[in-house]
Amino acid sequence: MSVRSSIAVLALAALSPLAALAHGAAPARGHDAPAPVVKEIMTRALPDYPGKEALMLSVEYPPGGADPVHRHDAHAFVYVIEGAIVMGVAGGKEVTLKAGESFYEGPNDIHTVGRNASRDKPAKFVVVLLKDADKPALLPVP
Repeated sequence: MSVRSSIAVLALAALSPLAALAHGAAPARGHDAPAPVVKEIMTRALPDYPGKEALMLSVEYPPGGADPVHRHDAHAFVYVIEGAIVMGVAGGKEVTLKAGESFYEGPNDIHTVGRNASRDKPAKFVVVLLKDADKPALLPVP
C-alpha cells in the first residue's frame, strides 16, 4: 500500500462516526434511523493553498436514513444527485433539497439536521470538503 493510499485510509477512519456508519456501526442519532453509506471518491492536495486539500465523498441515505449531529472543520459543498434530503445547521432553517440542488456548510457550522426526506426511497448526494490536510473531515458534537 502506498503512503498516499495509507493516508487516504486514515482519512476515512477519521470520518468517524460517518466512517463507522459506512461499515454498519450505528452511533447515536437520537432515533432508529438507518445509517448512511459514505464512500470516498477522491482526495486531492491543493498546492496553491499549502496544507489544504479537497475531499470528495458520495453519501447515500437509505429510506428514512439520517446522520448524527456533527460539524466539519471545513467548507462543505453538498450536491444532491437523487431523491431529496433535509439539511440544517444550528441557527438556520431546515431546507429540503431535491436532485440538482445544493447546500453549503461553513467551518464553524454545527450540522444539526441531515436526513433523507423520504421513508421509502433512497437519496444520494456528493459532498466536497475543502479542509486542512491534517484534520479529520468530521467532528462529532457532544
